[in-house]
Amino acid sequence: MTAGGPAPGHPSDLSAADLALLERLPLFAGFGGETLDRLLAAARVETWRRDSLLFRQDEPATRFYVILVGWVKLYRVSSSGQESVVHVFTRGESLAEAAIFAGGHYPVNALVASPSRLLAIPARPFLDVIDNDPAVARNMLAAMSRHLRQLVTRLEQLSGQPAPQRVASFLLSLAPEAEGPLEMRLPVNKSLIAARLGMQPETLSRALAQLRERGVETAGEKIRVPDVGQLRRLAAGE
Repeated sequence: MTAGGPAPGHPSDLSAADLALLERLPLFAGFGGETLDRLLAAARVETWRRDSLLFRQDEPATRFYVILVGWVKLYRVSSSGQESVVHVFTRGESLAEAAIFAGGHYPVNALVASPSRLLAIPARPFLDVIDNDPAVARNMLAAMSRHLRQLVTRLEQLSGQPAPQRVASFLLSLAPEAEGPLEMRLPVNKSLIAARLGMQPETLSRALAQLRERGVETAGEKIRVPDVGQLRRLAAGE
């Protein structure tokens, strides 16, 4: 366990909302009841502090994770010490499952970027269920194939959106049910938000400057939106 690591938990710590989230994950799509219980029998809910190292590059891939709350950054470090962010994950997303299926090592480092609740799923018991039940294996392959097609479509849509529209969509995702004026705090630093949105930090800064013309005020990590409806229209491309 890494320094600043998790507080131990148990699957019974999963709330109804957590379970609903898991059932929407591509990896578990179509599973419920007894099958989901078997897949998660060895899983544990863990609470992690910000800036904790979840796993290191080249460590054996012994588990993968589902984010119940929080943010996790995947990154690599070059031989010269240069850090490169690979991706930033948040609630409702899984990470490192490809590494456990390959039976190898983690290809990147993972850092907890905000206080987080993670579901840690050990590789061996999970893979044993799949190995012993061909129907589970087929369903999982089909679900992952659908997810890959959806991901490609989403990436195509994202690349075609202007930066202010992408940033507006991101801000709405932080408070999807909000109406009227809204004040919020960014959950992670702006460089990670830029990585999440597939843009450079300076592009994010320019996009926020353009949103200021629509009344969106930025002060450090604090964001004030005078009219969520207007932000929603901007995110929709209107």
